[in-house]
Amino acid sequence: MTSPSALLCSVIVPVYNGQTSIIACLDALSRQSIPLQHFEVIVVDDGSTDGSRAAVEEWLATKAIAHWRVVSQANAGPGAARNQGAQLAQSPLLLFTDADCAPSPDWVEALLRVFEQPDVVGAKGTYLTDQTGLTPRFVQAEYEDRYDRMVGSERIDFVDTYSAAYRRTIFLENGGFATVFTTASVEDQEFSFRLAAKGYRLVFAPQAQVKHIHDENLGEYFRRKYFIGFWKSLLTRWHPERMVQDSHTPPVLKVQMLLWAALVGLLPWALLSFVWPLLTPVWWLMGGLLAFFLLSALPFAQKLAQHSWKLVLISPLLLAARSLALGLGYLIGTVHFAGTPPGAPRPVIPGWKRLIKRSIDIAGALVGLALGIPLILLAAIAIKVDSDGPIFYLQTRVGEHGRRFRIAKLRSMRVDAEARLADYVDVTSLAEPAYKIVDDPRITRVGKLLRRSSLDEWPQFWNVLRGEMSLVGPRPEEEQIVALYNDFQRQRLLMKPGLTGPMQVNGRGDLSLSRRIALELEYIEQYSLWRDIQILAQTVPAVLAGRGAR
Repeated sequence: MTSPSALLCSVIVPVYNGQTSIIACLDALSRQSIPLQHFEVIVVDDGSTDGSRAAVEEWLATKAIAHWRVVSQANAGPGAARNQGAQLAQSPLLLFTDADCAPSPDWVEALLRVFEQPDVVGAKGTYLTDQTGLTPRFVQAEYEDRYDRMVGSERIDFVDTYSAAYRRTIFLENGGFATVFTTASVEDQEFSFRLAAKGYRLVFAPQAQVKHIHDENLGEYFRRKYFIGFWKSLLTRWHPERMVQDSHTPPVLKVQMLLWAALVGLLPWALLSFVWPLLTPVWWLMGGLLAFFLLSALPFAQKLAQHSWKLVLISPLLLAARSLALGLGYLIGTVHFAGTPPGAPRPVIPGWKRLIKRSIDIAGALVGLALGIPLILLAAIAIKVDSDGPIFYLQTRVGEHGRRFRIAKLRSMRVDAEARLADYVDVTSLAEPAYKIVDDPRITRVGKLLRRSSLDEWPQFWNVLRGEMSLVGPRPEEEQIVALYNDFQRQRLLMKPGLTGPMQVNGRGDLSLSRRIALELEYIEQYSLWRDIQILAQTVPAVLAGRGAR
């Protein structure tokens, strides 16, 4: 019998009243390309009433595979079931699929392969289907359209658990799936958003394929989309930034939802035109919106045409149903979840505050750039006279949710400064992921003045204008340092980095990492626009005092 330490991964399959599908899933898992003794399978019965557990027990009895087992819990939803399986797992990697999925023979191997990259924390696979009906073929094409958005991406933020994998330690450190989602809906998206917000690297693994039974008809399709919209209303309260963009959802979907919301809203006024002719133009407005909707569907229709012209013909109906179902579900969910549910996480910056903060950033960046032009010109001349090399220094930094961006600074060091870093500090052996070199010999004479006055950071107003930074926020950090962060320290990445922030007005380089982290996390957890204004006001005296400037 294989010892638990020899297991490469644990496959967790939640099942609720899935007696007719779970056996096909287990059969597929038993035909994997890697030896069965190298992975365990944990089926978690989520309070089924149809004999699912008995069917799994009977199947396991005939196979007698070591480390494959079934456990039960009272019905609490697939998120809670997966969490229980993760607690029981005995291997470092957790693989997830659903009871109505049949993984391809190389599914386990394909997911294991991506974790050969040590910085990968999670992975997402893909759906396939053998169904020939128009609705399931449309659903498959819809998924493939979303997969096209992810192909080639260095990192993603959206992972579905029909084909997914996570490192167990990170999964448990972050509390697993939110159990408030009591039905299969968006609990998997919410967890991946949480990890992505901390800058963890999630990747797309298109070869990790599972066959699935998609919606068979319009009714099933509408119902599924409705409940996604219902639970999405709660999800976007926790992660308001995802209302704008994620790596999976096509932006045109949100446009189409707004178009149909407008059409439904205008319909009563259009009907009133039969008794009040002055409202007749409303019909023309609705016609224009409908035409815009059809135009927005053209790119997807072109993809459908590669499969079948029948799919093109039914696409307006299904796309309209999708928009209406998601919109209706979102509206009812918003009413249902009014207030703050007990134990619900609070967004770092609520949507309206995010909009105001961004508006202040844009205005401040424009003013800063305008005022800084003469100062930057004088500094540029001094840099050129003082030392060889470019005027500006560009370096990759890690921003909000781990996004990489190129930070702009006036060069204050010798051109070979990065190459000589190893002469003064071994980043890999740091006691904590931070360093400051006292009297750094790589800094030029002009560079000392630039740093003392913080003028070297003035070009970062450009990063603020581009939306990569904010006027106020945590310090933007280097990639090699972020790679050393633990889970707690990664909370710094929940917000955009700032041109100034709690570190800059409380000692800058004199602060230890633990003190800096404490200040920045307090700022994030207690965020307010008033606090931003206070920090901006404290920045000028802090710069003039020069404490901690190095």
